[in-house]
Amino acid sequence: MKHVKDTFTQTLEIKQSKFIAYLTPFTHYKKVLAELQESNPKARHFVVAYRYLNEYEQVVEYSTDDGEPSGTSGKPSLMVLQGQELINTAVIIVRYFGGTKLGTGGLVRAYSDAVNLAVNSASLEEYQTLVSKKIAMNYSECRLVDYECKSYDIEIDEKFYGDEVVYSIKGSKPNIENFLEKLQRVIVTL
Repeated sequence: MKHVKDTFTQTLEIKQSKFIAYLTPFTHYKKVLAELQESNPKARHFVVAYRYLNEYEQVVEYSTDDGEPSGTSGKPSLMVLQGQELINTAVIIVRYFGGTKLGTGGLVRAYSDAVNLAVNSASLEEYQTLVSKKIAMNYSECRLVDYECKSYDIEIDEKFYGDEVVYSIKGSKPNIENFLEKLQRVIVTL
């Protein structure tokens, strides 16, 4: 499975209708949609499709046609995300109507092609399940641990200072394992 970390956009024009596809991380989806609706007041449709993993590692999928004929826009857009095995990713297609009706087949092709253009222009990254751990260390080791967290692409969610320093960290399973192995003499896993 793959995902995007940034927003990518591509425009497809068919018979004077514009289909502007925005491929974005699912966490940014609501914000991007609100911005697009505000900045495109003359757009006719805002078609949406997304896929994400919930807390139980189950794939949740959703799509909407936003006024287009049923099944001609949201579902084809979602099918592109499925076919590309994208996860934690949303696509929003802004449509400006050009005056010529495309028919159901034409709409399906137009929305699918617009999403494919955005996906093909995006830099996709391999999705990895994140693992959370708690570690403890002496105060004198904080600087080294902070440096190694950056080196292994590990996020520090929380720091607690008491008799010793406790970090809540999160990263991919291989990165966490390598990090813990390298620092096994400096830190204690809780």
